[in-house]
Amino acid sequence: MIGLADCNNFYVSCERVFNPSLNNIPVIVLSNNDGCVISRSREAKSLGIKMGDPLFKIRDLVRRENVRLFSSNFALYGDMSSRVMDILSESLPSVEIYSIDEAFLDMRGIQGQEAKKIISDLTSKLYKNTGIPVSIGVSHTKTLAKIATSLCKKYPSLNNSCMLISNEGIKKVLGKVCVNDVWGIGRMYSKKLNNKGVYTALDFSMLTSQYVRRIMNVNGLRTWKELKGVECFGIEDNPSAKMQICTSRSFAKDLYDHDEIIKALAKFVSLSAEKLRKQNGLVAELVIFAITNRFRDDYFNTVSALIRLEYPTDNTIDITANACAVLSKILIKGACYKKAGVIFTKISEKKITPAFLFNQRDHEKETLLMKTLDEVNNKYGRDTLVTATQGVEKIQYNRNYLSPCYTTKWSDLIKVKV
Repeated sequence: MIGLADCNNFYVSCERVFNPSLNNIPVIVLSNNDGCVISRSREAKSLGIKMGDPLFKIRDLVRRENVRLFSSNFALYGDMSSRVMDILSESLPSVEIYSIDEAFLDMRGIQGQEAKKIISDLTSKLYKNTGIPVSIGVSHTKTLAKIATSLCKKYPSLNNSCMLISNEGIKKVLGKVCVNDVWGIGRMYSKKLNNKGVYTALDFSMLTSQYVRRIMNVNGLRTWKELKGVECFGIEDNPSAKMQICTSRSFAKDLYDHDEIIKALAKFVSLSAEKLRKQNGLVAELVIFAITNRFRDDYFNTVSALIRLEYPTDNTIDITANACAVLSKILIKGACYKKAGVIFTKISEKKITPAFLFNQRDHEKETLLMKTLDEVNNKYGRDTLVTATQGVEKIQYNRNYLSPCYTTKWSDLIKVKV
């Protein structure tokens, strides 16, 4: 069997751990620059606030219902996530961290009442030790475990733990799950399936394998098998390296100064290159883009470009030079931009990437330079060393509702007066 541990309304729950006055009231957490809703409490959901709602569209509702707002505090959320994942890893033989608030649990060989007791005890332990409510669903496959976990959130009487094991129980649940809510079936395939009269997960599971393979890709067929209890996605003890790395941000205001956009892109390239080196990768192609404000009625435009590097590299300086040179050429004169970013698209593993015969660069020195760059920034703080293009001035973001970094800054530690 496979389990899925999913932190409930994770970002909101992190805020509530250190501020109990937020319990039982509507709370939302906003994206970068306080733009859109990315986490909601149960109370906020009941008011009709949806994921992705722009703040300016719901501001009247927020004021009327006294909804508490918070800017994204990723330092806090990352630290709390590590605490949750550490407890899961200590409690089970194998754990696959899937995202900041989700992890798949290897429960093979654990049956019936024993498994039920383990996940019940684990949810209690997680809440006691971290203050984060975590739902755990267990079933025969990852896809069914996802559905079991969603039941925990839908039905509080389950006390954050759900076993979805019997064929009768699985069939009954699948009949109530919309096909677009099944893990692995995206919006495009959901629309196709709806047009064919397939509306629930049960409808989908009743299709023939030949039909599913014809209208969907291989992963679609695997999802179909998983709904029928056949494990196709196993637990990955050592998840494979990312084949794409994306870093993008919205700006605090529309930027008319294109030099500021280029500086921002240099920052995003630096962050992506740092992630690339952590997984011992090299990049050969990347996509850069800049987007105007989509909420402005007068003008909307996106510019982008694919850049093929001369040879695969993890050198921040080289990648930045190429990316910024191209961006300066494609930005439209007079246009103002709200967002920019970079996507590393063609990534290979460093140790198996062949060297280029006519490349005369000193790779040992470049590797040492990048290692030194990372070590200095890790020791003294990010952006201690930066490229000249990025500059020393930090990008300004709207973070008007930021909570303290309770666990990652000495100055923000909670003080208790006795």
